[in-house]
Amino acid sequence: MLNVENLNVWFGDPPDRVDAVKSVSFRVARGESFGLVGESGSGKSTILRAITGLFGTWSGLIEVAGEKVSGRHRSRAFHKTVQMVFQDPYASLHPRHSVDRVLSETLHLQGMDQIDRRIAILLDSVGLGRGFRFRYPHQLSGGQRQRVAIARALAAEPDLLLLDEPTSALDVSVQAEILNLLSDLRKERGLTYVMVSHDLAVVAHMCDRLAVMRSGQVVEKMDASVLRSGAAQTDYARQLLAASSSYEREAG
Repeated sequence: MLNVENLNVWFGDPPDRVDAVKSVSFRVARGESFGLVGESGSGKSTILRAITGLFGTWSGLIEVAGEKVSGRHRSRAFHKTVQMVFQDPYASLHPRHSVDRVLSETLHLQGMDQIDRRIAILLDSVGLGRGFRFRYPHQLSGGQRQRVAIARALAAEPDLLLLDEPTSALDVSVQAEILNLLSDLRKERGLTYVMVSHDLAVVAHMCDRLAVMRSGQVVEKMDASVLRSGAAQTDYARQLLAASSSYEREAG
């Protein structure tokens, strides 16, 4: 579903150029859930933005469903295949647009018909009743806003969802609900996920495989079962696991 080879992403020009991603390669099979983990600034979210065309200064190979992408331009066909759910549901929804407008505009852009019926189905699919259709973002909780953002991503009927820390801005009590929703949607729709997170417990729960990133590079790839067993190969990945385990014990 996704093939990334020797990806480099940078900002600025010499001598001020910053290399945010360096020679990153990974493949994600159709129907798989793949995680990118690492500290803040490790380059994981930058990879998602390069895939979607939000960053244009990159080199290497990006293939989605066998089709190469280049530069910043992405076709309508690309956006029907790939959608992204951003970290902050407060920032990703227009404050003056109702849920109805958010979804109807997305459906129109994708050339869909039967807009009313599709909106009702989308709201049901993310656990929001039809009573939410004409509400505005300020009338919704954080979890409800993220459900709207997920519904907007699903409107295009994509095959691949890019998830950029989809629960990190939410209350802990709501995070599990959104993760369970994403798990159910993946099973029901046969979706492929690439999930960015700094939370190893989330990745262990959601993903089949993952890549550990540090300073723009992949330092280790592993199955989620290796992550759960704590059997990482590199010192950095083991330190990350140890820090995460320590944090979870203190929080508990």
